[in-house]
Amino acid sequence: MASAAEQLAANLNLGVLSKATELKQRIWFTLGALIIYRLGTYIPVPGVDASIMAQMLHQNGGGILGMFDMFSGGALGRMTVFALNIMPYISASIIIQLMTAAVPALEALKKEGQSGQMRLNQYTRYLTVPIALVQSYGISLGLESMHGAAGQAVVHPGFGFMLTAVVTLVGGTMFLTWLGEQITARGVGNGISLIIMSGIVANLPSAFASLLELGHTGALSTVFIIGFFFLAIAVIGFIVFMERAYRRVPVQYPKRQVGNRMFGGDSTHMPLKINTAGVIPPIFASSILLIPATIAGFSGGSVSWLQAIGAALAPGSLLYMIIYAGMILFFSFFYTAVVFNPQETADNLKKYGGFVPGIRPGSATADYFDFVLSRLTVLGGLYLVAVCLLPQILITDYGLPFYFGGTSILIVVSVMMDTVTQIQSHLIAHQYEGLIKKSRAKGRR
Repeated sequence: MASAAEQLAANLNLGVLSKATELKQRIWFTLGALIIYRLGTYIPVPGVDASIMAQMLHQNGGGILGMFDMFSGGALGRMTVFALNIMPYISASIIIQLMTAAVPALEALKKEGQSGQMRLNQYTRYLTVPIALVQSYGISLGLESMHGAAGQAVVHPGFGFMLTAVVTLVGGTMFLTWLGEQITARGVGNGISLIIMSGIVANLPSAFASLLELGHTGALSTVFIIGFFFLAIAVIGFIVFMERAYRRVPVQYPKRQVGNRMFGGDSTHMPLKINTAGVIPPIFASSILLIPATIAGFSGGSVSWLQAIGAALAPGSLLYMIIYAGMILFFSFFYTAVVFNPQETADNLKKYGGFVPGIRPGSATADYFDFVLSRLTVLGGLYLVAVCLLPQILITDYGLPFYFGGTSILIVVSVMMDTVTQIQSHLIAHQYEGLIKKSRAKGRR
């Protein structure tokens, strides 16, 4: 039988949305913040010839710079104040999560609840600054060494440009971090994820235009383009299905008597997602694998062994595909082990009197969770491999734009699902408030 929340969710409509004033304010705030972000991706860094940067990015667009430019919505190719985007914050967040599993003091903070999470978020912001400083300094050095057909990328190289560029890029990253947190607190959805998604979505129209241009010039047949659109819809549906799929582990709470009354005896379930690691494994794997090709591209062919490694690990090669699939599976298990601790979950379940039917509380329950999660992670890892390799094959064999990659599709679909779920939660809360007000009004009568 469906719960009250599920019944309310099934009855949601646009009429309810029109009456939810707070939700509309949150949606408008989110849209306004994303518009500010998009405007910032067109404000150039002082002293940089953006055409030279765009030329270099075009020559090395298949490497890690192309992926960062995709996440930044083209801000890196235009060399704007948001060129670093939110990636330093993402790196800091992942590092803090990994350290939480290894450092006892950070693990204790994680167990403190909301106050501990606020401290961890503060540490993440502190770590974002040095990461952004290193990345902006590296970009500044690279810009000063760039030369194109039209001249040098930096108009007036030197300490003044270096200081200006570093301060501008770090300031842009910290502003986006603040903006993302404001969206999370006062808008709808996760602000950091929405910023990344909006950067990817902003370039999809040009990617579709490039795809249609390939069909117009005869490089791709009309049948192939139509088939590609149907395939894209099928892949998106498959991603939605897999991201919503989970294994229900039954949990039983025993009855207990307090005085003359009986409490407990409830049956529930613990949902374990098939893809617990999310989009982190493809991002990690692609970032690491694209580094050799990027370095080889910037070396200009001066180092023969580096060129050989870059050619062997070029996106689309057989060796790249095999290593890419293996690394996705590895990071799926690794990151799942970081975010889900079977022993801690079993201890918490035992603490509140819950147990899995047929499994003894304590270590046996932890082993059972590990057994189930390991098999779910195999399925989740294979799902990520399939979603990421299929677009990579199309990009390599048919020259499709880089924005149709598996990682970008995963991010866009996952963020949209999370945002829609939050909107639905706000609407359900609004309906509950309406029901409570009606019941109070009837009680007064």
